[in-house]
Amino acid sequence: MGSAPSIRRVSRRISTLLLATGLLAGCTVGPTYHPDRMKLPDAFTETPHPATAEEILRTEAEMREWWAQFHDPLLNRLVAEAIKGNYDLLIADQRIIAERAVREEAASAWYPQMDANAGGGDGRYSLNVDNWPLRPGNPANRPGASILTYGAQASWEIDAFGRIRREVEASEREIDATVEGRRTILVTLLSELAGDYMALRGVQLRLAIAEANVHNAENEVAMTQRLFLEGIGNTLQTAQAQSERDSELAALEPLRTQVSKISHAIGVLLGDMPGALKTELEEVPRDPKGDVRLPDLPRFPAVLPSIVIANRPDIRQAEREYAESTARIGVAVAQLYPHFSIPLNFNPNASAMYQAFQVNAMSWSFMMMATLPIMHGGRFTSQVVEARAHAEASRLNYRRTVLNAFREVEDSMAAWQDDENYVRQLHKASGESELAADRARRLYGAGLTDYLNVLTTQRTMLNAQDREASARTELLHDAVNVYIAMGAGWQGVALRDTSLPIDAAKQTILAKAFSR
Repeated sequence: MGSAPSIRRVSRRISTLLLATGLLAGCTVGPTYHPDRMKLPDAFTETPHPATAEEILRTEAEMREWWAQFHDPLLNRLVAEAIKGNYDLLIADQRIIAERAVREEAASAWYPQMDANAGGGDGRYSLNVDNWPLRPGNPANRPGASILTYGAQASWEIDAFGRIRREVEASEREIDATVEGRRTILVTLLSELAGDYMALRGVQLRLAIAEANVHNAENEVAMTQRLFLEGIGNTLQTAQAQSERDSELAALEPLRTQVSKISHAIGVLLGDMPGALKTELEEVPRDPKGDVRLPDLPRFPAVLPSIVIANRPDIRQAEREYAESTARIGVAVAQLYPHFSIPLNFNPNASAMYQAFQVNAMSWSFMMMATLPIMHGGRFTSQVVEARAHAEASRLNYRRTVLNAFREVEDSMAAWQDDENYVRQLHKASGESELAADRARRLYGAGLTDYLNVLTTQRTMLNAQDREASARTELLHDAVNVYIAMGAGWQGVALRDTSLPIDAAKQTILAKAFSR
């Protein structure tokens, strides 16, 4: 009968503790996060004309798979394979998994933490110490004792001022930032892959131009030799023609080296060995006339500053890092407030197995503990100052990221438009130089001009054609850069939740039961 009042007292105390827990858990200290709002311009200054609503919708749809706008099937396939196999992207996936685990670790502090123990053995106590306190049931002439013990220890931290909540919030914002970091890696991958592909096709075009000029140089050598035999030319002209041919032959090798290097780089970006795609990439696409075909130039996209803010993963990452830093202030501020916990200890002791579960063997404690920081030499206040400084730095970094992003958009748009004009002028110059070279060859063949004019016009034509090919390649790079500056490409790519191949069947029963 004596145990009933004790049980009721324990029940009342538990109820009181739970009520106090509910009251204490309703407060969260620290600032509430609010996004930093920057005043944005209505439009970019380098746009050729004000964008219409239809153009903006078209651009937003094209941003998901912007590489398809170049109408190159091989490029589309390379992008798909790179998204699957690139190791930087796979590593970024694992970082996301790790950050999610950190969040779960932080959230575990909300729940009671419990451990069980059991043990037993023999012990002996010295009798040569004055006033040695006798253990109950163990007279002085029996200094040895057998002990069997079992029990559990538990503790439950009451999140009175939101320290755990802020810690979990910070972890969640860190997950978001890591996701955006992975998207930044994806956008960078697309930039490198598309840029390398455009460079490859550009070098192949320059190589085709150089090979065509080698063929022309061979014809000129034959012509100078024929004219020499006919008594019109001389050995100097023949030597000049042969020297020009040999120079143009030598110029082929550096271009072929560039083709090999770019092919190797593309293979590694896809997660393959460097030479895995070399043969396939060296197959040059040609138009119906037999000329090297470069990828199509997309239409100039219509974009607003608000679209860039919403899509650039580096801006989104900087904003999430600012949110995380703000939550860390709450974690630091909570250290200044009382800390509440509920410890529980249950640890029966006995000397025989049959006694271990008797009432007299029971030993337990259940209480509410409060810890109030009194004097720590300014450690906790310094942590608050540190957290606030980190948050302000994150806010400023967000603003800097926005400005740099807008600069990249403006620069890439200006380059696209300027290079379009540049290509048009070079195309005109290339055509004129080709006409001049043809006329010089004809006049020389008729004996009406010196061979020096042939050499001069030939070199001018080769230089103009090579510059035009390089400019056309650079214009394709400009298109890639505009899409990258807008933060395009990650929107249609889902995150992958990969993990190590651990066989659950090989884990122990306890590991499977308590893995959470």
